[in-house]
Amino acid sequence: MADTVEPRLSRGLRDLLPDQMLARQWMIDTIRGVYELYGFVPLGTPAIEYLDVLRGSAAGAETQQSIFTVQNPEKEQLGLRFDLTVPLARVIAQYRDLPRPFRRYQVSPVWRADKPGPGRFREFTQFDLDSVGVESEIADTEIIAGMCDTLSALRVGGYRVRYSSRGILNTLLAYAGIPAKLGADVFRVLDKLDKVGPQKVRLELTTGYVDSSGDPIAGVGLASEQVDKIERFLQIRSDDRREVVSQLRELFAGVEGADTEVGVVEKISNHLYALGYEDDRVSLDLSIARGLAYYTGPVFEAILLDAPEFGSVFGGGRYDDLVMRFLGEKVPATGASMGVDRLLAALIHLKRAGQQKSTAKVLITNMDAGLHEDYIAMTWELRRAGIPTELYLGSARGPGKQLKYADQWGIPIALLYGSNEKEKEIVTLKDMDAGRQRAEALANRQEWLDERPGQREVPRVDLVAAVRDMLGLIEH
Repeated sequence: MADTVEPRLSRGLRDLLPDQMLARQWMIDTIRGVYELYGFVPLGTPAIEYLDVLRGSAAGAETQQSIFTVQNPEKEQLGLRFDLTVPLARVIAQYRDLPRPFRRYQVSPVWRADKPGPGRFREFTQFDLDSVGVESEIADTEIIAGMCDTLSALRVGGYRVRYSSRGILNTLLAYAGIPAKLGADVFRVLDKLDKVGPQKVRLELTTGYVDSSGDPIAGVGLASEQVDKIERFLQIRSDDRREVVSQLRELFAGVEGADTEVGVVEKISNHLYALGYEDDRVSLDLSIARGLAYYTGPVFEAILLDAPEFGSVFGGGRYDDLVMRFLGEKVPATGASMGVDRLLAALIHLKRAGQQKSTAKVLITNMDAGLHEDYIAMTWELRRAGIPTELYLGSARGPGKQLKYADQWGIPIALLYGSNEKEKEIVTLKDMDAGRQRAEALANRQEWLDERPGQREVPRVDLVAAVRDMLGLIEH
């Protein structure tokens, strides 16, 4: 006997079973519909890129260190992509004849070789939309609107898209007298505000502290007066975007370049008001710093109000410098990325996705060997009418086990057909969910046999119409 191989997965990887895949497919199809409504076009790029393409991008040291390295037969140094934006920048530089603006969406897996943990995987899926070659703030507005429309289409419930700007944060540096070279460190700390709170942020901006695990957190070295000014900035909070703009202008009065940067976020806000995206959906939140280092202008992220513990499920911003590595020139670009896995986990938690187990809407039971031709004919009759249908081909012969099979896969309708039904020229259709709910309420098996809950007999010639009617009632 040949040696068997233990079935197993590498750390940080997982299989996606049918119910998980169906939920993902629904989600991806819904998002794709929104993006194509906006006129974005699809793009595909290889999972593997040259290592020098991936390294040296502005994605930050932590992400750079988590690249999976691979080698091809030619022994070239390659790596698995860690996001979809760096490959997009490479495409823009490589295909110089692509029309601009180039507005694309892409849904693909990415890989990061960081430490796996609960809900954290080394392979995960991102869904991006980006507009390359547009300087106008209208492009940023369009991305924010697309985020809103996507979350609405996914029926996430309450959500809030928050936006700010790296330009505003750079103005903060000037206002607080902080050298520009410290900007990245300051923004990195500010990005932790929601996670660690204002007290620890202040400590990290100044002297540092020791965290609860005993690890030292180095300080940035700012003076107390500089942090006071940062805190005054962070205290500007309002549910009214107009009020935030007004307070910003007052705080930054006299700071060089402030009017221009405040004007950008104000224009975005005014565009959003004109399009009907009010303060309850989009807020101007100055605490947003975004972790990745390549953002140069407006930045945005979305949270679910009914599941805030999942953090940001959708985020992005303007990155005008990323293509410069390849072309030596600035190419304006803005976009956002959705973490498919995180948002789907949130939707399943909220019971707004993940209920479907099968693609079939009808199971044709198969109980009489002499009626195979009838079963086959009914199966294809329903399929040709556009109704997803499965013909049971397992080994169970009795109706009980076949109905259990339909129940296990969550197939909403089972069709029962035997010699009695053939003689009467009828079919029996069973609403599996209604039958199960009623069965739980009945006192005993005899009552169930007498009532046959969820079942209806219909003429054989009316099969398609009857199934459509039942599905309409079930699904609505």
